[in-house]
Amino acid sequence: MWENFKSTFYLNFIADDRWRYITDGFKTTLIITFFACLIGIALGFIVGMIRSTHDKTGKLTALNLLCKIYLTVIRGTPVLVQLLIIYFVVLGSARIDKVIVAILAFGINSGAYVAEIFRSGIMSIDPGQLEAGRSLGFNYFQTMRYIIMPQAFKVVLPTLCNEFISLLKETSVSGYIAIQDLTKGGDIIRSRTYSAFMPLLAVALVYLIIVMIFTKLIQILERRLRQNER
Repeated sequence: MWENFKSTFYLNFIADDRWRYITDGFKTTLIITFFACLIGIALGFIVGMIRSTHDKTGKLTALNLLCKIYLTVIRGTPVLVQLLIIYFVVLGSARIDKVIVAILAFGINSGAYVAEIFRSGIMSIDPGQLEAGRSLGFNYFQTMRYIIMPQAFKVVLPTLCNEFISLLKETSVSGYIAIQDLTKGGDIIRSRTYSAFMPLLAVALVYLIIVMIFTKLIQILERRLRQNER
């Protein structure tokens, strides 16, 4: 049994340097996740601010309508379909690196969920805080910047970290547009060796380890936030 394990391991990872499919794919997955997360946070913050401003003041009605359409479409359709539409339809005639396409697709998708995270965080702050800002002579946006947002950010930070974990796992569908990410790397090994168990198990373990690391970091972050509130 041990000899069979060693031969299978050698065939899947050592022979022809097939382990590089996993490491190169892992690097691509991290690149897509990191930059898509940045886009998602930026886009989500803008949309969340527009939505919460409309909820609090009744202003920005037209922009709020556009944001609601964006949220409805993005949250109501699968991320894989969005990736394919952006790659084959929206950018079908443009010569753009596939990784950039994936970053845009996952960033736009993540932005819809981050927007609701920010909006819920802002709306959870006591309305009296807004009135306190006004009493100090701040206008609405100054009050949001100096009083509301610092408190809201502390509230939503753990949820944002969880969204990052979800985004990391969602990028596993990047292979549908021929990107050699972590999942695709394992599938390439499977197609070369006709052995599915070990390469796919390796991919699953890499995802699991990364998620466990980030989960632990989130738990540490949450403990520190609770200590700071005391």
